[in-house]
Amino acid sequence: MAQQGERKMTSMRTSSLLVFGCLLTTVLFWGSWASAEGSPQFEETIRQMMEKHHAAGLAVAVVKNGELAYTRSFGHKDLETSTPLSDGNIFRIASISKSFSATSVMQLVEKGKLNLSDSVGDLVGFPVRNPKFPETAITLAMLLSHTSSLNDKEGYFRLDVVNPAENKNAGNCYNDYRPGTKFLYCNLNFNLVGTIIERVSGERFDQYVKKHILDPLQLDGGYHVGALDASRFATLYSFDAKQIKLTPSPEAYAPRTEEIDHYQFGYSTPVFSPTGGMKISAKDLARYMTMHMNYGELGGVRIISEASSITMQEPFLPSGRYGLALMIKKDLIPGKTLIGHTGSAYGLYSMMFFEPKEKFGFVLITNGCDGAKSEGYVALLRDAARLAYEELVQEGREETGTFCSEDSEK
Repeated sequence: MAQQGERKMTSMRTSSLLVFGCLLTTVLFWGSWASAEGSPQFEETIRQMMEKHHAAGLAVAVVKNGELAYTRSFGHKDLETSTPLSDGNIFRIASISKSFSATSVMQLVEKGKLNLSDSVGDLVGFPVRNPKFPETAITLAMLLSHTSSLNDKEGYFRLDVVNPAENKNAGNCYNDYRPGTKFLYCNLNFNLVGTIIERVSGERFDQYVKKHILDPLQLDGGYHVGALDASRFATLYSFDAKQIKLTPSPEAYAPRTEEIDHYQFGYSTPVFSPTGGMKISAKDLARYMTMHMNYGELGGVRIISEASSITMQEPFLPSGRYGLALMIKKDLIPGKTLIGHTGSAYGLYSMMFFEPKEKFGFVLITNGCDGAKSEGYVALLRDAARLAYEELVQEGREETGTFCSEDSEK
């Protein structure tokens, strides 16, 4: 019995040493990886991609195992002054902004101030009904999922375009199918959403997002140009394919001071562009993305419930690939189903995608490049995303697979 006990104790000590050794190796490995700047080969390949696609600058942020693991900015913030792009620079991220509006809505739903089945007309204070299907209510969920039957034919920078009291052609804003049955991407949807957030919360749209999403997550950004440090804005450039030339787009950061001075609460909301006006760095956007990856929580701060987060991430239509301001992509990284959004405006192209189960994701933003698409994606961002996955996510996962797996101990 004494010998058996001694053998058992020796086995336990050996096992403990093995576990400790494995844990130490893992800690050293992850510590080294997290502090790495990326291999010279990876970063040189990124630069070659940028040159191929005539990119002004490119910001890259990678999340791995639920943690921000890599950030790096390449190229220029401003070509005219040869100012290099840095991780602290802020971009107008275009349509990724829509997810901030949807997140705000889910907060208000949880507080009992909204319901996804609410009729939009009741919420905005003027009729919002497809004249071809007047008996079918257009709901808040339909706006968030782009299934409202609305379109942007009359524009979307002012709510007047869809308000029948202000526009005799408001009927042109509607498609020839029943609301809730088909998907059509439409920016007007989200300027209506922003207005609803404002009217229901009693807070101006840009201030609501700052107070209830950005500040709790300690993120530096916002919709109001005048409230941000303009020296941090990355200049956006439109690309002329014929001349192979990048031209600045200063209107991307237009302060719209006069419109804000004459702001009509609950109606002028498109001034801040809930559909695409968020200004934020790639690093902070990656932190925001991680909150969604964690189903509504980051660093002990819960922004929305897990149930609300799942609702945002699941397709609204049974056969669709779009939830509530988040899209589902199965072809960006082979064999992986990713959730996120893309954006394009004023020459900028942006991408934010994550895998909530495997806890990885990436943010890629260029302030100007040849926007030619391949496989449905802007080629530069698609290629950079796949490279980032292969070099910064997949490779590390393969290596950790050799550390102390249950199979290797048996």
